[in-house]
Amino acid sequence: MPSRYRERLQENCNGQLVVTVDRDHCLLLYPLPEWEEIERKLVRLPSLNKQARRLQRLLIGHATEVELDGHGRILLPPPLREFAELEKRIVLIGQGNKFELWNEDRWSDRRNQWLTESDDEDGDLPEELGSLSL
Repeated sequence: MPSRYRERLQENCNGQLVVTVDRDHCLLLYPLPEWEEIERKLVRLPSLNKQARRLQRLLIGHATEVELDGHGRILLPPPLREFAELEKRIVLIGQGNKFELWNEDRWSDRRNQWLTESDDEDGDLPEELGSLSL
């Protein structure tokens, strides 16, 4: 974990994190309090909805608690490392309330794909983003 995040993670969650899988074949790394909020929302999803069950199984089913060691490192379980194909070179991407861990080659490929995609491929922006100015 980069040093600029370590102190804040120690203060906010005592170095306690949760790692789980993402549909983009990367790993999501949440501070424990953030994960607990996400988990509460996931558990409340309707269990008869096929997509909701799939999301619950993926995110909650793979959720694993990890802890920052004294050097700011975490030990990722082998099944999660294999899922995301994390080997020697990885990329850590900050996403506000979480981090993403990517295989460096996959990240470069996906980033380039996102940069070249047409804006209208996924349809209109969600209403919540309508007033966002970058």
